[in-house]
Amino acid sequence: MKLSSLISQDCSKAAVLFNSKKRILEYISELAHSQLPDSNAHDILDALLSREKLGSTGIGKGIALPHGRLPGIDKVVAMLLVNQQGIAFDAIDNQPVDIFVALIVPEGENQQHLQTLATIADKLKNKVFCKRIRQAHNDQELFAIIEEFDN
Repeated sequence: MKLSSLISQDCSKAAVLFNSKKRILEYISELAHSQLPDSNAHDILDALLSREKLGSTGIGKGIALPHGRLPGIDKVVAMLLVNQQGIAFDAIDNQPVDIFVALIVPEGENQQHLQTLATIADKLKNKVFCKRIRQAHNDQELFAIIEEFDN
């Protein structure tokens, strides 16, 4: 599965600047709402926060995979955000997080959800890919890097 088939250019955000876990999750919720206009941004935020209560989605090395299940949607929305600086995210290695790959998935799509998370985690193991996306200056450059690494 190609990352560029999951994450649209509209959902690729480089050099954003947030200073807290809550604020970046709020932004992710707003961005997801723009892709799911029939859903409420507050409900999306609640789904993300509910998942975080189970344990941080910060997987280490400056990367987090916030995700949530949402009733009433029929498609997966994936987003890639690169924050200008690392923020405290309760990651498993206690390091600040600057790369966020967020997913909003239909409530009943458990198998697809797990496969999508595995695909994303596999891509993020590539140190060169992570270094390049951290260096992206704008959204278009970030999406071009995603496409480049898909080939």
